[in-house]
Amino acid sequence: MLTQTTTRVLDPSELPAALAILESQPVDNAFVMSRVQVAGLDPWRLGGEMWGWYADGRLRSLCYSGANLVPICATPEAIRGFADRARRAGRRCSSIVGPAGPTAQLWRLLEPSWGPAREVRPNQPLMVTESPSAEVVPDPLVRRIRKDEVAVLMPACVAMFTEEVGISPLAGDGGLLYQARVAELIGTGRSFARIEDGKVVFKAEIGAATSRACQIQGVWVAPEFRGRGHSETGMAAVLRYALADVAPIVSLYVNDYNTAARRAYSRVGFRETGTFMSVLF
Repeated sequence: MLTQTTTRVLDPSELPAALAILESQPVDNAFVMSRVQVAGLDPWRLGGEMWGWYADGRLRSLCYSGANLVPICATPEAIRGFADRARRAGRRCSSIVGPAGPTAQLWRLLEPSWGPAREVRPNQPLMVTESPSAEVVPDPLVRRIRKDEVAVLMPACVAMFTEEVGISPLAGDGGLLYQARVAELIGTGRSFARIEDGKVVFKAEIGAATSRACQIQGVWVAPEFRGRGHSETGMAAVLRYALADVAPIVSLYVNDYNTAARRAYSRVGFRETGTFMSVLF
């Protein structure tokens, strides 16, 4: 029996079908689902296109194509279709990121035309928790950042991004888009920090949030305060806020070589449930 398949950009009217796929794996898909729930499928509002892979006229898999290229619930056949479309369009993203298996397959198909990458991180443990740890007491000085504290928080955000990604977020447009994103997270009450004498000691954000799951990102401790347990007590505080105010499941993903962070997150209550992969350009 022949199976008719195709890959195309989703129409805004297909939002229910897209959400059904996203909601089938709410933790893995938290980043994209949070954007779709707010912006729908209109490319201008979404900040990119949502590609769909169809078999026998039914939507089976998705791929978000914006600043990041993100395969979503993608079968091997869908990955091949998305890779073909990505090759024809040319690289417009700064990274490919997603569950390790589909992302690795997508990169193998794209590397001959898109490579070399600046860096490939093939093994980033996905960590999840539904409850705080009784072992670590939350830092009472970690709090939500106020809207008038953007200038205080911004240097720590730039330092974290540069340390984590390897390039400064101020490159290109001078940091206008990055500062707007930092301000957005503050404005929605999803940016947290411990500030002493006008300096950020610890910070983290809830970068993606849906009613079913949220994702912590941007965890950073000022170098002169490292080794004192701030990553554990600070994360415990952010986790308490996240579970109480945002979603019943909290996740994050971390580089496999960052063993200190993995130990700290485990103490706070996170467990490793899967693996992500990132390709950075």
